[in-house]
Amino acid sequence: MTSRVDDVVALRAAGASLVIQLAAPIPRILHWGADLGEIDQATASALELTAGPAQLNNSPDVPRTFSALPTEFEGWSGTPAIAGNAQGRATTPRPRLVAHEIETSDPMRGGRIALEFEDSVTGLRTTLRYHLDEYGVLAVDTTIVRDAGLSPRISNAPYTLDGVVALLPLPERAAEILDFTGKWCRERSPQRMPFAFGTHLRSAHRGKPGHDSPFLLAAGTPGFGFGHGETWAVHLAWSGEQRYLAERLTEGAGAFSSVIGAGEELHSGEVILEDGDRYDAPTVLFLWSGAGLDGLADRLHRRLRSRAAHPRSSRPLVLNTWEAVYFDHDLDRLTALVERASEVGVERIVLDDGWFRGRREADAGLGDWYVDERVWPHGLGPLVDLVRSHGMQFGLWFEPEMINLDSDLARAHPDWVLGPAEGLGPASRSQYVLDIARPEAFEYLLDRIDTLVREHAIDYLKWDHNRDLLEAVSRADDGDRPSVHRQTVALYRLLDELRRRHPTLEIETCSGGGGRIDLGILDRTDRVWASDCNDPVERGRIERWTRLVVPPELIGSHVGAARSHTTARTTDLAFRLTTALTAHAGIEQDLTAVDDDELAVVTRWAAMYREFRPLLHSGRVVNADLVDDATALTGFVAQDGSSALYTWSRFTTSSSGQSGRVRLPGLDHDAQYDVRIREDLGAASRHQGDDPAWVAEAVTRAVRLPGSVLAEAGVPLPTLNPQQSMLIDLRRIDD
Repeated sequence: MTSRVDDVVALRAAGASLVIQLAAPIPRILHWGADLGEIDQATASALELTAGPAQLNNSPDVPRTFSALPTEFEGWSGTPAIAGNAQGRATTPRPRLVAHEIETSDPMRGGRIALEFEDSVTGLRTTLRYHLDEYGVLAVDTTIVRDAGLSPRISNAPYTLDGVVALLPLPERAAEILDFTGKWCRERSPQRMPFAFGTHLRSAHRGKPGHDSPFLLAAGTPGFGFGHGETWAVHLAWSGEQRYLAERLTEGAGAFSSVIGAGEELHSGEVILEDGDRYDAPTVLFLWSGAGLDGLADRLHRRLRSRAAHPRSSRPLVLNTWEAVYFDHDLDRLTALVERASEVGVERIVLDDGWFRGRREADAGLGDWYVDERVWPHGLGPLVDLVRSHGMQFGLWFEPEMINLDSDLARAHPDWVLGPAEGLGPASRSQYVLDIARPEAFEYLLDRIDTLVREHAIDYLKWDHNRDLLEAVSRADDGDRPSVHRQTVALYRLLDELRRRHPTLEIETCSGGGGRIDLGILDRTDRVWASDCNDPVERGRIERWTRLVVPPELIGSHVGAARSHTTARTTDLAFRLTTALTAHAGIEQDLTAVDDDELAVVTRWAAMYREFRPLLHSGRVVNADLVDDATALTGFVAQDGSSALYTWSRFTTSSSGQSGRVRLPGLDHDAQYDVRIREDLGAASRHQGDDPAWVAEAVTRAVRLPGSVLAEAGVPLPTLNPQQSMLIDLRRIDD
């Protein structure tokens, strides 16, 4: 909903609101957070009256403000919204509001505000757009156009844009920060800290968000958790280089205490605006929740699920060939694997790396996207036909943005390799980067992928991207120009065009696992590969935090072999299966090497996946706030509250002998539930004598318990041994 009183405008939806004062020369943010209700004259006047801070000692003679586009002119000494120069000049922007547009919507379903600015100092026209959707997610988009006529003194000088950051203010009670770091096979590792004075800046200089991506920057009331505390957060929907910041100055931010924001990290000279040129900054998403991190996740999940392009069909059970056969692409071996996959209930086969020319190891062939006749003398047709004969879909692995120097493509077009004319730096994983912003390279990739998809009616692409972009400059016409931005835009164009040509084609984004997971790439893909690590101990934690932004149906999670390919840890089959169940499940294991007993368990798991995926892929994700971080309780609760599935997991030993009463979040306190412990995959190993009485009973039959006990009082749970999980199945009793 959009409400307005004189010059105060409010966007309201789903319990959140943004209030802006349309003041000259530049609007002010009066409020962002919990919904204040309908903005009447009294509320508007009160917000305006209280928007001005004190005028401090040894400071500008007028109180500092914090505007929609903060600059030094307003006394803002923090990070500016726009930074750049016109050949060393025009470094003190003074945008002024020249027009605004307000779009109303249905009551309580958000709305839009567009603000247009002119700046006679920088010669820039800036449009700032706020869109609060019905789920309470605030999208901020900034567009900048160079208009030399606005600033005659620098009309002949192009403007070098150094940065555009969307910023919103926070109150003093937002006193803690949470964001993420990580590495290959340990992505999205959380880190918390006090919101101290100064700038907490996270910059991604990898040509992509990276395995150490901040992912989501949240600030909240002290001790905020999954289910409690007030939280404000920001996510950058962009697959190139990123910049996140949380900033607190001693003088505050107008009437607020601090700010958070995000934007694209630009290399010097990467965006140079001549007269009439335009820069569209990546969308920045801001969120507020009065119910902790799960409240933030619920907003994002509902937003994603409402998209027209969101997958509507059941997410098929996948078998990916990588950890089953690696580069051993033998048709007889793959035939046996496909036959086994069909027996257990697999619905999609994905042929991974090794099918194209010269690709017998990871050091050659990238770029030569033709089927290798020596390995596949009759092409891929026989395998595709076999897969389809079993009623399964067929998918194929690509890494289009990368190139090996040992490839026909690199030998024919060495200038297509992204890197300085002075000479290439070191390889990474024996590969370099293809300059896909170069039109010829772009058209080559589009043609090769399009041809293969058409020839085999391919259902699914696994789109990989295995190295960081270092010295990412193009040797095209402008000579060693920084090219990460152009590379990212070209990637988006390539994905968009493939999906236009093949509307039913699904694409998975992978980047050495989870090195490129953001809501920009998810606007163009249907699945993320959360990590190259299939070790369930690591994977369970990685996916727990990935679900903070991405709903389970978009997260690929595969069962690997007992001994992990990436960690060498050995884990029980049931633990591996349980971990993979609660996402878009798959198998990455040589099923021809397992015995009949194990195959029977995998078959039961496949049946469980089909049973629970309607709930897992549409329900609300909740997490218990536990003192013992060696354990985790995660739930998937139907939107209407009719059913729920919880996983109770232990990763390591801990000092506590037992859990005590653990609350199951997300349930209806006034309802009754039938509760069962599902041991279809085998019983979890316990580190105790007997189970709590209710658990012992629920293993054999449904136990009826009130929601008030389950969700408020809590129930004791078994003490499991490390690397064990238990499934708790709940069905509401409706009279």
